[in-house]
Amino acid sequence: MINLLSNLKISVPENIFLKDPQSSNLGKRIIEHSILLIDEIGFDAFTFKKLGARIGSNESSIYRYFESKHKLLVYLTSWYWAWVEYQLVFATHSISDINEKLERAIEIVTRETKEDTAFSHVNEIVLNKIIINESSKSYMTKDVDTENQEGYFRIYKQLVLRLKEMISNVNPEYNYSLSLSSTVVEGALHQHFLKDHFKSITDCDTSTTPTDFFQNLVFNAIKKV
Repeated sequence: MINLLSNLKISVPENIFLKDPQSSNLGKRIIEHSILLIDEIGFDAFTFKKLGARIGSNESSIYRYFESKHKLLVYLTSWYWAWVEYQLVFATHSISDINEKLERAIEIVTRETKEDTAFSHVNEIVLNKIIINESSKSYMTKDVDTENQEGYFRIYKQLVLRLKEMISNVNPEYNYSLSLSSTVVEGALHQHFLKDHFKSITDCDTSTTPTDFFQNLVFNAIKKV
């Protein structure tokens, strides 16, 4: 925990990239403008050629960092979940009450994203929109099992396990803490999507947030009889 709180560099599994984009100005520009461009045109229409034109660099220079746009998307999703975990740990590490700690953790995972000035090359608000709209494309592939074995999704699973531990601390006898934890993490994205696009099939709106829903869901589910 201390290491995570003291290290402001968000770490992503090294086998996702060829060269760490956080190690150079060009790499940071690739990350910064890939987020903006994917948000603008969508991941399906996004190409390294278009990104190169946007940042004034050769397409080949981007391939020195990522071997494919799929790997870039996996990187962006991994960076996002590592950042969320950083926020969660920072916000809860001094809370001793297990119920309050879980309530705060659910808030961090499900709340509307705010920009973090500690990372100038990443617009977290725009990145959150990409995670909501595009992140499933990072793992809904034929290679998901192989990539999972290689640790591509380690950070995402690490966040789920961290929240699961907090749920179990509140009620060790609850048998579905992993399923509930992954439902919160993934379901929050879905509820934000519904709130923005399919308002008629969600209770979340300007007055009722996904955080309200998931805090209610979790604490009612794990309530001791």
